[in-house]
Amino acid sequence: MGPSSRAPPAGQAVSLYIPQPAINASAAEDVLLSVGYACEGVPTIEWRHAARGSQRTIVAWAPGAPANVSRSHRGRVCTFDNGSLQLLGVGLPDAGYYVVTVTEHRGDSRLGTIALQVSGAALQRRCPPEVLYEDLHFVAVFLALLAAVAAVLVSLLWVCHRCAYKLQAGRRHKLADSAAEELELQDVDC
Repeated sequence: MGPSSRAPPAGQAVSLYIPQPAINASAAEDVLLSVGYACEGVPTIEWRHAARGSQRTIVAWAPGAPANVSRSHRGRVCTFDNGSLQLLGVGLPDAGYYVVTVTEHRGDSRLGTIALQVSGAALQRRCPPEVLYEDLHFVAVFLALLAAVAAVLVSLLWVCHRCAYKLQAGRRHKLADSAAEELELQDVDC
């Protein structure tokens, strides 16, 4: 007999009980997807997540044996011999439907669904450090780019100023030469 004290109904090798088929949670909260089952022998338990038109396996295990956890959920789930699953630090992408399948060793199985809704209120208070680092890295690169553009513009202004100064000095020199020639011509006319 499984972890439940009840036997499955007559004619069924597996029964499954879901006490809370809909759960509302806040971001960063730990959530328990609670189930109970009854069967003869040791079953295989599998949890899948269905959201946005796709479905992927989260974890599969037999009670008393190590769980086979998907890469996307390693370190984020805890399994229990009664078939329950705990999600640690849920986020908005964790919202959706969780499908549990309990399969008895002869092949009889039962499945159930739990809907999880996640609100993002706590998400603003607890920002993951890697997102913060990426934002700071972007700001640092952007500021370095602005500093480089400013340096180029200041250099161009300096070059333009020097060219304008030389141009004015050349005009003054020409003016002085033409004024001296005019004086010489006036002296000659007298």
